[in-house]
Amino acid sequence: MATVDFEHVTKRFGEVVALQDLTLHIADGEFVVLVGPSGSGKTTALRLLAGLEALTSGSIRIGDRVVDRLAPRDRDIAMVFQDYALYPQMTVYENLAFGLKMRKTPKDEIRRRVLHAAEILGIGELLDRKPRALSGGQRQRVALGRAIVRQPKVFLMDEPLSNLDAKLRAQTRSEIKRIQAEIGTTTVYVTHDQVEAMTMGDRIAVMNRGVLEQVGDPRTVYDEPANVFVAGFIGSPAMSFSRMRVERREGGLALVRDGALLELPAPPGLPPLPPEVIVGVRPEHARLWREGAGLLGPVEGVVEYVEMLGRETFIGVAAAPRGALHRPRGSGRPRGPGRAHPFRPGAGPPVPVRRRDRARPRPRVAGLGRPHGGPRSAEPAPVRQAILVPFGRWKTGRPRSIRIRNPWWTMRWWGRHSSTRFERAVGPPSAQCTT
Repeated sequence: MATVDFEHVTKRFGEVVALQDLTLHIADGEFVVLVGPSGSGKTTALRLLAGLEALTSGSIRIGDRVVDRLAPRDRDIAMVFQDYALYPQMTVYENLAFGLKMRKTPKDEIRRRVLHAAEILGIGELLDRKPRALSGGQRQRVALGRAIVRQPKVFLMDEPLSNLDAKLRAQTRSEIKRIQAEIGTTTVYVTHDQVEAMTMGDRIAVMNRGVLEQVGDPRTVYDEPANVFVAGFIGSPAMSFSRMRVERREGGLALVRDGALLELPAPPGLPPLPPEVIVGVRPEHARLWREGAGLLGPVEGVVEYVEMLGRETFIGVAAAPRGALHRPRGSGRPRGPGRAHPFRPGAGPPVPVRRRDRARPRPRVAGLGRPHGGPRSAEPAPVRQAILVPFGRWKTGRPRSIRIRNPWWTMRWWGRHSSTRFERAVGPPSAQCTT
């Protein structure tokens, strides 16, 4: 086990800056998740730590050693890839033991480590199988086991759960966290899934376009985002944003936009605000409007979609000129799409919203004599017939022929034992043969 330090690390690919001035400290035994959208530089940072890419500037330390110029095999790390990277010709036992054999580890020690890793992962009964006989989750555990038997100072995991289905992903997620806590090895985990980041990491590092936006424990990053990007990226459904004009009023502030007015008291020690601010609201903080409930508002919106998830329902509300994204709580039946949703008492029943009628394409069934999905032809379909095409002779001297049952296709032969090519015939039914 060891600490990991990125010190002003920059990586460029030509004119593209993949990683810019990354400084990050990872404590001994800590589970840190690098999370961000595609192209944010998280995988580049992991590859630099593994030694698979060369630094442009800066330095990386594992423990007390600077590893900038060390080969990957000399860094004492173990990496779990997205596609498992198992040897198909080897059994599970041989896959687990392969790295140790390459390092000339004694056979007794190899067996002890492999059996110990198999016991931790629950794959003891799979040691004699080959990868093709394993499920996706079992293959992922074998890939984890191959990293565990190395007993490295640092685990590197590059989106190891992206190829698994949702149920298996949740199960494997908890297993990885349990195994890491049991063995206590420093782990750097890369993912684009914020759910994995929030549930697995001791700390999460949010990245965007090669820049480290914020580092902290999941609760801090969720409740106190450093900027608009972090606020919108962390959380599902995402936070809703609105640009509003700030007006100072007696005893408080007023946020105004397109007729919508939100009045709130000014907290003591509030610094001067710019004329326009971005207001962010998480969906779980929205409530149906009730007078005297201490809520800001009211606002109105039109329901655009409803997502029923079982224990909760998401309702997307478009602000039309006044509105917000709303997620109601309670057992009431949600309003359907295209209906105005009142957020204040006395607004009346939901008002249907007129939408442009869309012509629904009528499904067509392909029939004989017309292309699939095309209009039905008034002419009768051609009669199917078989055509005998003469083609050389058998070795016995008997004439050789080919029976073509569909006259709308042409069969052409080149040579006596060559391949066959089919071409769509144009014009009347015909069959040709060339020797």
